[in-house]
Amino acid sequence: MKRRDFVKNTALSSGVISLGGAFSYASITNKMVTANSFNLKYAPHFGMFKHHAGENPIDQLNFMADQGFTAFEDNGLMNRDISMQTSIGETLAKRGMTMGVFVVDKGGNMANTLAAGKQEHLDIFLDGCRRAVEVAKRVNAKWMTVVPGGFERKLPIGVQDANVIEALKRAAEIFEPHGLVMVLEPLSDSPDLYLQNSDQTYMICKAVDSPSCKILFDIYHMQKTEGNLIHNMGLTWDEIAYIQIGDNPGRNEPTTGEINYKNVFKFIHEKGFEGVLGMEHGNSREGKEGETAVIEAYKKVDQFL
Repeated sequence: MKRRDFVKNTALSSGVISLGGAFSYASITNKMVTANSFNLKYAPHFGMFKHHAGENPIDQLNFMADQGFTAFEDNGLMNRDISMQTSIGETLAKRGMTMGVFVVDKGGNMANTLAAGKQEHLDIFLDGCRRAVEVAKRVNAKWMTVVPGGFERKLPIGVQDANVIEALKRAAEIFEPHGLVMVLEPLSDSPDLYLQNSDQTYMICKAVDSPSCKILFDIYHMQKTEGNLIHNMGLTWDEIAYIQIGDNPGRNEPTTGEINYKNVFKFIHEKGFEGVLGMEHGNSREGKEGETAVIEAYKKVDQFL
């Protein structure tokens, strides 16, 4: 008798599977049959597979796990109610998945920039950091995204750097006792953003000098602002704690744009990276076909590792 049949028959004959448990069991056996085996911890997000899994977030998490994904990220986690945060944490634990980043809420306004050095902006940011600690506990998270906010054109860049560094030192004091890591994300979205390049982010992390302040290297954004991806990742590698993915142009799954993800992932894998790679991109095609295309794209680039 096959091991799967033995387990199934034994469980049924003993009557230990409840109606609710049957669905969990079906999910587990489906994973045994269909799951891919990825070499890196790619992390989808809610909505990426909703046409297959439905609108329920927990069903979506289970679908991700069934496809072989071993991590998950949720930028908007802090805005979800506590019961949902708890359910997400419990599901991740059951499915053996790693929680990736969520964004630290600092008021939802780019005008609340740490570069300005204003006490009210700092207070809002540090309050968000304290609340993030409690959210992280519910989902067993380690990393939280921090974006310092806008560029303060009335101040010299050196003064802005100092203001950001001092604010992040204060935040590190909050995160360090809990073993949590804020990851700073340089972005390409607007010239009005303070943090835009990997070398600038590297300098700030070195100045903060804390295990709780590292780099989130978003490959999509860095392709747009500076290119030379593998070289720049190598230069800043000792401060990179988290990586995000998106092809360019279009910000969709690998293989849809100009970035050679086969070589980029090979570099990351050979570096021995054991962290999470967040799939912070859209689907290039709609519906179930598009969702299947995302899975196939990751299988395609991952097979060379």
